[in-house]
Amino acid sequence: MQKTAILIDGAYFLARYRKVYEDRDGNDARTVSRTLFGMALDHLKQLERPKDALYRIFFYDCAPLEKVFERPVSGSPIDFGASASAVFRRELHNELKRVRKLALRLGRLAERGEWVLKRHALQDLRNGALRWEHLRDEHFELDLRQTQVDMKIGLDIASLAHKRLVDQIVLVTGDADFVPAAKLARREGIDVILDPMWQGISPALQEHVDGLQSVCPRPGSPQPPRSASEPPAGDA
Repeated sequence: MQKTAILIDGAYFLARYRKVYEDRDGNDARTVSRTLFGMALDHLKQLERPKDALYRIFFYDCAPLEKVFERPVSGSPIDFGASASAVFRRELHNELKRVRKLALRLGRLAERGEWVLKRHALQDLRNGALRWEHLRDEHFELDLRQTQVDMKIGLDIASLAHKRLVDQIVLVTGDADFVPAAKLARREGIDVILDPMWQGISPALQEHVDGLQSVCPRPGSPQPPRSASEPPAGDA
């Protein structure tokens, strides 16, 4: 039987989630998990494939940072492991581990212990709306970067293609860094569908996929009723 694998760039998905699913709580891990699974089934429906054509859903993300740092201006401590975003990430990962046919692939957050100005603060400094002596802790953010995530996605695409485990890959991202992996899969005869969740993408990325398909609500359009393809975690 023909099989479809769905690979989801977690950071990208979560950023777009809050824009396209405006009627759903983006801070509720169970809701996000159920929506993600429903989105995967909606892809199969659009591609006119049965549910058992799903090979696996791969979700790529980073474990939250579990460190205490001193704030850049006040010097007071801040525990990143206790932050709302870290708590949500842990809850989401736990929910996803219980979803049938879903593999959680975790990279890590690399930090250099450096605080950098947020973009809006830098712009305010440039246009004179903010003065250097008025900078506060909230104008800075820790310099964090994902590592291993892109590599894991690329390796999984290569493995799926070379072992002929699937004949189709749906890639949920908007990152042009995956062009080489998409090209490799297509050379192996894999049908590569890109779901940018209605985000604009680069011409280079669009050139090296076999089609675009976004199944989530389009931003600005009326929100449809919740899909019946959102079963409880563990069902398929």
